[in-house]
Amino acid sequence: MFAIQRAYLSGAFKSKSLVKNTIAGLVVGVVALPLAMAFAIASGVTPQAGIYTAIVAGIIVSICGGSQVQIAGPTGAFVVLLSGIVAQYGLDGLQIATIMGGIMLALMSLAKLGDVIRFIPTPVITGFTAGIGITIFVGQWPYFFGFAPPIGIHDFHEKLWYMLQEIPLSHIPTLGIAVLSLILLLIVPKIPYIKVFPAPIVAMIIATILQFIYQFEGVATIGSAFGGIPQGLPSFTIPVVTWDKIAVLIGPAFTIAMLGAIESLLSAVVADGMSGKKHDSNTELLGQGLANIVAPLLGGIAATGAIARTATNIRSGGDSPVAGIVHAIVLLIILLLLAPYAVYIPLSSMAAILFLVSYNMSDVKRFSHIVRLAPRVDVGILLITFLLTIFTDLVIAVNLGVMLSILFFMRRMIGSIDIHEVKNDELMKEIELEKEIHTEIMVYTIEGPLFFGAVSAFDGALNSIHKDPTFLIIRFAEVPFVDLTGLSMLLDIIKNLKERKVEVLLSDVNYEIRRQMYRLEYQKVLGRHYLWRTCASALHKAEHDLEIMDEVKRHKLDKNK
Repeated sequence: MFAIQRAYLSGAFKSKSLVKNTIAGLVVGVVALPLAMAFAIASGVTPQAGIYTAIVAGIIVSICGGSQVQIAGPTGAFVVLLSGIVAQYGLDGLQIATIMGGIMLALMSLAKLGDVIRFIPTPVITGFTAGIGITIFVGQWPYFFGFAPPIGIHDFHEKLWYMLQEIPLSHIPTLGIAVLSLILLLIVPKIPYIKVFPAPIVAMIIATILQFIYQFEGVATIGSAFGGIPQGLPSFTIPVVTWDKIAVLIGPAFTIAMLGAIESLLSAVVADGMSGKKHDSNTELLGQGLANIVAPLLGGIAATGAIARTATNIRSGGDSPVAGIVHAIVLLIILLLLAPYAVYIPLSSMAAILFLVSYNMSDVKRFSHIVRLAPRVDVGILLITFLLTIFTDLVIAVNLGVMLSILFFMRRMIGSIDIHEVKNDELMKEIELEKEIHTEIMVYTIEGPLFFGAVSAFDGALNSIHKDPTFLIIRFAEVPFVDLTGLSMLLDIIKNLKERKVEVLLSDVNYEIRRQMYRLEYQKVLGRHYLWRTCASALHKAEHDLEIMDEVKRHKLDKNK
């Protein structure tokens, strides 16, 4: 069910609720304005692209998303990725990659992957967000200090060295506005009566007024850098899509989808804790997917759930999608009425805002806490993801971080699986048998999920047997699930045992595993009577067959005499 439907059923459109959500939307809209422009500029596109994104994504996610309080728009998490795509593939490439990412998000929703993606390991999330924070911080130095940005330099360490050398050549008026903006960002939230106004908008307005009055020469503004912001609605454009572009952009598009999914679901979880509401992860992915499909067609960039703006919405009294819709309408009104005045906004003020955003993204306390107290494997994944984000790119960092987490998780799972032979005394006591089990019968039990790593361990356990039994019973009572690879490998092991004249019986297999065994045609290898509901039944079958075999042997001996 979409957020707007749930809100309607809960009475969110009654007058009292409408008033408080309208107020919350006004506050969030004002907060979102400087952030949307700053993120767009840092992403290598025009400031209006950030506003268009906030408007389009804000409306679509509020209506079609899975959280009633989520505020969507451009975020800092995308800055490094989008700027890299723009630099390499141009604006058309960014539009195509974003649309592809939106389609992937919608497919993730249809595949019900929302509950899985929200549990991406903490070290990976903390690592890449901290890395993004550092990259944004360093990337804003040219705007903050007022020196020429590095051109033709791509590696982070080379950019850093270049900019360290350029700091003494800083433009004093630009640096002065930037420092003033940063001071305002830090002190406004602590001043009584003034703190009710969003610090970013206060810093941006004061910096803009100063530039408007004094016209400082050499201070880069939105007007000097981008020619201002167009006053009016964006035009609808469809990028030219070719198979070649799709092929080269599939990797960046996947990263946009994964990053968007992680960020939006993380924001939704935080919002649940603050608001007491519950979101629908899969519906949220669908809403984010639709937003990322439509936004590029209207001049926007990639969007996702914004944690800071969502938290501001909740603190301001927002508890329904109405706040998100109003926030988008506020931005639209500002775009239509105040766009001409944006030419005086100093880029150094935007850089100061991003300095604070990058510090908050880095989450120094959480980062240091993980490094000090987490297991070494998690610390290693954190640092690898962090360093790869800074020194290579986000695509490699996220993919490798997730892959390492999966591999280490699998190793832990293998270590937790117990595959052992059940001894005679233990088995007799367990199934209440009074006589000893035949020496030609061996019973093995598997405790834990049966996947390919576990089957390798099982194969190793069987290879340690000094003498093949006539019957081998494998108990599945403690196996909750299996995977296709594990069952296929187990079938190969069973075929090998059959060649060694070992009859295999399987007991205590649950319905789902039995169904998968049937699909893999286990019955063709093991025969009709290979599955038994209990270990006792399988033992009885083996004992009975051994008695018949012993009787046949005695009959042959008597005949030979």
